[in-house]
Amino acid sequence: MTRIILTLLLAAVLAPAQQKTHAKVLTRAEMEALLAKPGDILLIDVRQPDEISKNGGFPVYLNIQMNALQTSLSWIPKDRRIVAVSNHAHRGAEAADILARAGFKVAGAVGAQSYEEEGGKLTKIAPRPPNSEAKK
Repeated sequence: MTRIILTLLLAAVLAPAQQKTHAKVLTRAEMEALLAKPGDILLIDVRQPDEISKNGGFPVYLNIQMNALQTSLSWIPKDRRIVAVSNHAHRGAEAADILARAGFKVAGAVGAQSYEEEGGKLTKIAPRPPNSEAKK
């Protein structure tokens, strides 16, 4: 019996913590309804720039990584509903919770890749071809 209890305790300590968020994860339809009124929303994309360029994103957004979100709260506009964006809405939901606790109007979180998998269209930025003029 003691061995079982110790095994369960060890498993609990070593298991990755699953942080429960309160943010609504938006569907493609809900996101498109919000995007239809661009003056009413603000997208905050918490992904790294290379994730955005690799996977695509939405046409207009603020890019604030998670590690800088807390210190950026003072300059984020409070007059619009916010959608927090990440790849699959995990970090986005965490960001949405932080923003909601700070008094922002949060519509929810969306995963850019999840949105695309549901048929939504992301903006993709093609890499620039090498500049032959720069080599001269």
